[in-house]
Amino acid sequence: MRDETALRSFVEDMSRLLGDWGFPRMAGRVVFTLMAADERSLSAGELAERLDVSPAAISGAVRYLTQLSMVTREHVPGSRRDRYRLVDDSWYEVTVAKMTLLKTLADAAAQGAAAAGGRDTIAGERLAGMSDFYNWVQDNLPAMLERWAELKAAAARGDQGANR
Repeated sequence: MRDETALRSFVEDMSRLLGDWGFPRMAGRVVFTLMAADERSLSAGELAERLDVSPAAISGAVRYLTQLSMVTREHVPGSRRDRYRLVDDSWYEVTVAKMTLLKTLADAAAQGAAAAGGRDTIAGERLAGMSDFYNWVQDNLPAMLERWAELKAAAARGDQGANR
């Protein structure tokens, strides 16, 4: 049985958690409201009503989420209204889209390490370690994402042996 009070608390808790990591709080509230909705899409008015905020606050949040490719806007035929829905596998898609950021971080940290005098200095070693980490993540993340796709496909086929 659906517990609306618990779901509202979940939305707020998750948006605070993401906010602690630098994710805009209202965008977090919108994305988790969409995730917790039984409907496939919601209008800006429905989002504003569920979150008890202004439509303007929703507008900025969905614009941000659209830029991240987490939310898509769907025009309602014969209307001037739009509806917003989560992109299928939005967390997966955002992770794939941000893979280039890993290379950028690794390269920038390597440049910082060189500027700090290389691994023979305390700062250089710290920065080189950061570069090593992001290079490792970039090298290993594709295999993890591929495994995730395999698990999802197995689950969609109803394979009970799909090991998560």
